[in-house]
Parts: sequence; structure tokens; C-alpha cells
Amino acid sequence: MITIQKASEKDLDLILEFIKKLADYENLSSSVVATKELLKENLFIKQKAYVLIAYYDLKPVGFALYFNNFSTFLGKCGIYLEDLFVDVEYKNKGIGKALIKELAKIANQNDYERIDWVCLKDNYPSLEVYKKIGANTKDEWLLHRLEKSDINNLLNNK
Repeated sequence: MITIQKASEKDLDLILEFIKKLADYENLSSSVVATKELLKENLFIKQKAYVLIAYYDLKPVGFALYFNNFSTFLGKCGIYLEDLFVDVEYKNKGIGKALIKELAKIANQNDYERIDWVCLKDNYPSLEVYKKIGANTKDEWLLHRLEKSDINNLLNNK
């Protein structure tokens, strides 16, 4: 049985564990600098983002971390799904889909227009799940990013 619950501060260790598992799955473990203190401040004190925890037979097996974005063209908020992860041994049980459906409920309840996310182009299992639920790939858009060092360079090199 799958249940989805909004995370609370007591889930900080679990959230950080899932973040590290996701990074390991994506071969990005060295990129994780998040700490319980940073997560506590940004998720539960400043409420910059939110986390859903997925349980399978009462065992925590996955999470989704999301925050609001805004479409200037639509004039409304949406949800940006930053991370979605399900423990490898619990894949193909509908848990990822259940997490996205919960986000869809949140979007519907709040009159949000859409849910956006990105996926690594070689993450074929996830891409298949997204295709099955009806998600559209927006390949006409290219992701651009300024990392912290790029931000500093931009600010310092007027």
C-alpha cells in the first residue's frame, strides 16, 4: 500500500538520506553539500520548498521536493519539481506516479497551471514513467544555469 505525506521537521534525516541516494543514483554524490541545518532552515523555517515522503507498507521509500514557480504568460503559479526519487528496490510499484499524482492534487487545489521538471536525458526508466503519465517533453527549451561562482563573476565583472 502506497501513502504520501507532507514531510515535517522530524523527517530531516530521512530527507537528507534520500538526497544522497538520489545523488548516488545520478553519479553526482560529490555534488551534495546539503546539511540537516540548511534543509531545516530552507524547508521548515523559511519554507522555500516542500517535501512529500512516499511510504510503501509504512516504510519510507521515496520523496519529491518541489517549490512554486510563476508563469508571466499565464499570470499564475505552478509547481517546479526539483527532485523525485524512489528507492531502487521499490521501483515499478507506482510510487513515482503516486508522488506526481499528489503534486497534481496540490496543483489542482491551488489553481496552479502546470507542473514542470527536468530529467537527465539518459535516465530512460524515469523518462518512460513520465511518458506513460502523459508528460510532454519540451525539447525546444534549453536549460541555462549560473552556478555560485558564475554569479560572483557576473557581479564582480560589471
